[in-house]
Amino acid sequence: MSVDGDGLSASEIAQGVIGRKMSALSVTEAALARIAKRDPVLNAFTDVTGDRARAKARAIDAEVAAEKNPGPLAGVPFAVKNLFDVQGLTTRAGSKINRDLKPATRDATLIERLEAAGAVLVGALNMGEYAYDFTGENVHDGPSRNPHDATRMTGGSSGGSGAAVGGGLVPLALGSDTNGSIRVPSSFCGIFGLKPTYGRLSRARSFPFVFSFDHLGPFARSVGDLALAYDAMQGPDPDDAACTTGPAEPVTPLLAQDIGGLRIAIAGGYFQNNVFPEAVEAVARVAKALGTTRVVEIPEAARARAAAYVITTTEGASLHLERLRKRPDDFDPAVRDRLIAGAMIPAPFVDKAQKFRRWYRARVLELFKSVDLILAPATPCVAPKLGQVNFVLDGAELPVRANIGIHTQPISFIGLPVVAVPVPLEPMPIGVQLIAAPWREDIALRVAHALERMGVAAAPSPRGL
Repeated sequence: MSVDGDGLSASEIAQGVIGRKMSALSVTEAALARIAKRDPVLNAFTDVTGDRARAKARAIDAEVAAEKNPGPLAGVPFAVKNLFDVQGLTTRAGSKINRDLKPATRDATLIERLEAAGAVLVGALNMGEYAYDFTGENVHDGPSRNPHDATRMTGGSSGGSGAAVGGGLVPLALGSDTNGSIRVPSSFCGIFGLKPTYGRLSRARSFPFVFSFDHLGPFARSVGDLALAYDAMQGPDPDDAACTTGPAEPVTPLLAQDIGGLRIAIAGGYFQNNVFPEAVEAVARVAKALGTTRVVEIPEAARARAAAYVITTTEGASLHLERLRKRPDDFDPAVRDRLIAGAMIPAPFVDKAQKFRRWYRARVLELFKSVDLILAPATPCVAPKLGQVNFVLDGAELPVRANIGIHTQPISFIGLPVVAVPVPLEPMPIGVQLIAAPWREDIALRVAHALERMGVAAAPSPRGL
């Protein structure tokens, strides 16, 4: 076992620290050294919290010396998308404008919960401006870069999170997912990502994008680590009005349960169109490993994506209206123009989108009476080149930025839990969505764990560093 945690999983680090085979401080110093060495290529971090991390690590080591258990994530380094409040840092949310805000006075709830479980925050991560992005390219901080090919996108908007975990800088990171911003970087960077049920994890003290769609969740290189982080962050929080009031439902003890009785299907129609061959291959590999050929139709998925766009752009425009009026030139032009367009969408369109949303949710929940899990592509292709503007999808030339999330938007639109699992194709990995019914993260994580044990899903070692 490495004495500084390099290359180890979060669970292995925690076991090593608690068992005194390594110190939390040595693990932290090694993580900070990796960031200093590799991040000039990846551009994942916007802030490194070295002093804070060392202080936390020393406190963990003192607990261990006193024969106390610091928690299931003892000494595990992690980082967060820079829309999470970090005490003492300005919450920039990928923007230029937010840099004028005062530093946060308290950490986001999910940071507090991970640190209560023994994890060590080492910094904040690059992201698309105001989370309105699928590429991982930021005009203010530069693009985050893919750990398997630095000329390619990480995906967004949690691009720094994907790069940091995919590049082995930290074993855990947090991101947000409104329309696909956890699942897209997971797919492009070849790692596991969890978008939980809407309302499962607290969003308190994070910068919003679309309140009715926003989810927060973890990235990791293994399902076990993903579950450990998820379990540590669960629980009610009165500081987020949308957060569940129900008790935590730990999934780690359930991961190894047999999945033989689960009813698993492949999403047909819409989800089998708009794909490159690599997405078809990834879903086929997962379906074959799980022994399923059953296909189900998610009704009106294309309309769901259109309705998701209408609600996203109008809610986003409402949030940023004053900034658009006062500082239009300080926005990324691509973000600004979409928000301005959102501000001009007629109210009847929004009303129609919301009514359709209720209808669509009811129809999709009907599907889960006969299936437990649905497979779908996470992205239509592997990571495009940085700066790539268009791609050809089903014979039509389309803008990359708007269409990377073509398969994720219809799912987050109604808040379903999804685990994105990486399929290590050559030369680049690509993800598959494991979609479960509301509040059944356990099913998606159990299936992800089974795929990992079979070797079908795996986070490849970074190749672009």
